[in-house]
Amino acid sequence: MASRRVLAIPPQMIDPKNRNVMALFTRFQVTAYNKQMLPSTQAPKTWEDFLKPEFKGRKFAADVRPQEIAGLVPAWGLERTVEFARRLAAQQPIWIRGASRTLTAIMAGEMPMLIGPNFHTVKRAQSKDHAGRLEYVVLEPVPLRLVPHVAVQLGAQHPHAALLWLEWMASPEAQQLADEHEPLASSVYVRGGAVEKELKGKQLSVASWDDQSKIEDWQGKIVEAYGFPKADIK
Repeated sequence: MASRRVLAIPPQMIDPKNRNVMALFTRFQVTAYNKQMLPSTQAPKTWEDFLKPEFKGRKFAADVRPQEIAGLVPAWGLERTVEFARRLAAQQPIWIRGASRTLTAIMAGEMPMLIGPNFHTVKRAQSKDHAGRLEYVVLEPVPLRLVPHVAVQLGAQHPHAALLWLEWMASPEAQQLADEHEPLASSVYVRGGAVEKELKGKQLSVASWDDQSKIEDWQGKIVEAYGFPKADIK
């Protein structure tokens, strides 16, 4: 009797409730800054550092879509995270939407710092930063989420071939390709990848498979805590 082959996929990459679904990569957020405008010795070392008086009054940019702040909920809990968001808004940041354009502005010296851009987005921007101004710091707990979700479709004509492809996508070889071309967008659960090396030994705030349906609600509560003005519709 032939032995049953076990797929070599790290279990954290597989949805425990829907075993035909997996996340190929992970994403995490950092803080990016212009080191000519803000020396590394003065850059935030913790999330709470953003609440210091010296960072009040348009001293950093924050995205109106708070995926980085919502990513703190698994480690901090919702109540603490919402309170942090309320105090963060009181710092009067520069509200933006989308990291890529903002990172370009930081490299140009138009603003000093951005809280929460994706690590791989910052690394991509650094590859174009010929002046070497763009720097980043990884704050703990590190917000980490599972992306993208892929699945073997029910009734697929060749499900075993699909499983083999997913297994290959979780291999060091495929993850290295993701690091080279994304760039640096591998899974933290694959040893030897750029993300695993970057986060080794750090405290993580992981939005687990069970948290996926809650993230939008977390973001909504954080946006509410930001206190943006609302149109008076009569």
